[in-house]
Amino acid sequence: MKFLKALLGAVAISSAVAAPTATVNAPTCDAPSKRATKFQFVGVNQSGAEFGKDTLPGTLGKHYTWPVRSSIDALMGKGMNTFRIAFMMERLVPSKLNGPVDAAYAKGLTDIVSYVTSKGAYAVLDPHNFGRYYEKVITDVEAFKAWWVTAAKLFANDPLVIFDTNNEYHDMDNDLVRRLNQAAIDGIRSTGATSQYIFVEGNSWSGAWTWVSSGNGQTLSSLSDPSDKIVYEMHQYLDADGSGTSDKCVSTTIGVERVRAATEWLKQNKKKGILGETAGGANPTCLSALTGMLSYLQQNNDVWTGWLWWGGGPWWGNYIFAMEPPSSVAYDRVLPSLAPYI
Repeated sequence: MKFLKALLGAVAISSAVAAPTATVNAPTCDAPSKRATKFQFVGVNQSGAEFGKDTLPGTLGKHYTWPVRSSIDALMGKGMNTFRIAFMMERLVPSKLNGPVDAAYAKGLTDIVSYVTSKGAYAVLDPHNFGRYYEKVITDVEAFKAWWVTAAKLFANDPLVIFDTNNEYHDMDNDLVRRLNQAAIDGIRSTGATSQYIFVEGNSWSGAWTWVSSGNGQTLSSLSDPSDKIVYEMHQYLDADGSGTSDKCVSTTIGVERVRAATEWLKQNKKKGILGETAGGANPTCLSALTGMLSYLQQNNDVWTGWLWWGGGPWWGNYIFAMEPPSSVAYDRVLPSLAPYI
């Protein structure tokens, strides 16, 4: 989400919820518990650990926080089974891309991930870095691969962890984005993490509506995975510029219109996709646009594996798309309309 570059640099709300401390062992199952669903993955992005990006490493409870376990439970009670957990590359591996992990931050991340997967849900690891490390475009492909080797080793034995190569690459060379994605895949698989899905993202903020026109489709179609478990993660907002900064949607049909070309690309190239971020306002136009789009994805679930709402997390307050139990704008006023697509 484009506007988060500025938002996440701000000082976080002081009434933070403390990070979880108890470690929970992940289950040995290789799929979430059975439930009636039209998609493989449905859930909510979980923000907090990526907040305060302009204050690194920052202080837990002041600059950043971790998702709340009771919120995960409540959303699972609504039928959701996938939680994309945003965090900062620099906090997990602070010195250099091929350096060691920070033990305290690693424990916070592994604790919440283990909690999610112990409940039988998928946990998506989301380095929320926009293809940057300390604000500089990542060009050292081997060092990026090394970062992923370090990170993947923490979760190599958990079959319900999903690896997201990086959030919303943008304003980068398309071939560099391809090489970074391939390096991440190669690094992850080298750790023995061979059964998990890998979500790959594209340039141009990984937008579904620009997937073909930006060149992502042409460039990223050649990505290879020995486990054949790549899912192409795209993001789509429904406001005028697709940035997700307004709760006003262009029209009641804009959702379908913006994912149609990406759908055709997935079908033509025999690929799988997921809408890893989407949202719209709590108003009739957006509700129609959202439900129309999700219905279209459902009709094409031979290629679309699911969708994830942006966003959840304890520090959003009155944010226009907040879906945080027990009460928030989207949780109260949007989620009921989305229930048929969970």
